[in-house]
Amino acid sequence: MTPSPRRSTAALLLCATALALGGCASPDGLATGEPVAPASPQPLPETLWPAWAEGSSPGTGVATGTRQPAPSPLANGPAVGARGLGAVNELDVVRADKRMRQFLGTGKINAPGRAGIRPPVLLDVTGDGKKELLIAADTESGRTALSVYAAEGTRIVPVLFTIGRGMAAESLGRDLLIHTAADDGSEQAVRYRWDGERMTVVSDERRYNKVPGAPTAPAGTSR
Repeated sequence: MTPSPRRSTAALLLCATALALGGCASPDGLATGEPVAPASPQPLPETLWPAWAEGSSPGTGVATGTRQPAPSPLANGPAVGARGLGAVNELDVVRADKRMRQFLGTGKINAPGRAGIRPPVLLDVTGDGKKELLIAADTESGRTALSVYAAEGTRIVPVLFTIGRGMAAESLGRDLLIHTAADDGSEQAVRYRWDGERMTVVSDERRYNKVPGAPTAPAGTSR
């Protein structure tokens, strides 16, 4: 049905009146002249150990359990002073952690290519404004163990331990994104987030690569 000229004229007059009083709303819900709210930028991944990232599997490690007792401070760990975890000796922390001390014999390394303990990284993953301590140790088998430590007063508390092959670690805002290569040839990406007690898994993705030696379609053909 074609609208009558009288109705169309009335609609135009109503919109003109509304514009004079404050503006007609646009199709997206914004009135004329109303400012558009700025979009919040999304955090981008930042590599924590850039030298070790080359050649690593893109995409994370062994997930922790869904509900466990609160982490306990290291029994014989170094005391945290006024300068925070950045002032403690990382080897003293490794020595006090029963899951990490097995890597002490390899010593410290400053570049990839051999087994050893990487330079420590400081990163605020809890959001309290204080930086936590991240320590990674590479093994001769190509696996990497990663631990995250938080300060609780003067004590040091391990809040994450994960191990995997071909590991690459990234920060994503305050989250940790850990990429590893699984034994079945797939690539795993696990995202960890602080839950008030520890770093827990919020996403776990696995990508399967093409099986080596599998036949491929000849050029110019389709399947």
